[in-house]
Amino acid sequence: MTAVLIVDDQPMQRFGFRMLLESQDDMTVAGEAGNGSEAVRMTAQLLPDVVLMDIRMPGLDGIEATRRIVASGDRTRVLILTTFDLDEYAYAGLRAGASGFLVKDAQPEELLAGIRAVASGDAVVTPSLTRRLLDAYADQLPSGTAEHRAEDPRLTALTDREREILTAIGQGWTNTEIAERFHLAESTVKTHVGRILAKTGARDRVQAVILAYDTQLVKPSA
Repeated sequence: MTAVLIVDDQPMQRFGFRMLLESQDDMTVAGEAGNGSEAVRMTAQLLPDVVLMDIRMPGLDGIEATRRIVASGDRTRVLILTTFDLDEYAYAGLRAGASGFLVKDAQPEELLAGIRAVASGDAVVTPSLTRRLLDAYADQLPSGTAEHRAEDPRLTALTDREREILTAIGQGWTNTEIAERFHLAESTVKTHVGRILAKTGARDRVQAVILAYDTQLVKPSA
């Protein structure tokens, strides 16, 4: 059973989400919050599997609430809902540690699939879409020299092959594409990806893409 905390400042929006989630045999609504501060407090109390997080709310917004929830170190994952497909809010949410985002007008089955994916540890946003987001906001990414990149502690534990695969992840390649490029079995690629996430502390594949940009293994498109 996946426990979900619904966070939205619109009561009717929360009601709609609750009705949808309660219609599922494998989901339960842990609670509802009307703003970011409530979301942080209730997440700490209830420890839901997934927080369905709105962004634009009075007081503490969904971005900062996501950042605080992720920073707490609990197993709760955040799925952000945004009004627009590609905007600065989605970008900021991913940077804050969200495991993905969906637009608010997504089909009910898409929302349910997204919640299930996030609860199981997957990312809802495809790597290629994450790359588009990061390219769009490249001017906000950290800058640094090659020497700085080489010294980044998140990369020091990686083998040469793992760095190659992290670079490919950052370029939006799927496991199948990586397997074909490096002449590896797809199961071997999955093993490498798992090790990369474990060694770097990245929560999921989305965060691995962001790491590749942060450390300049991948650079934004011109």
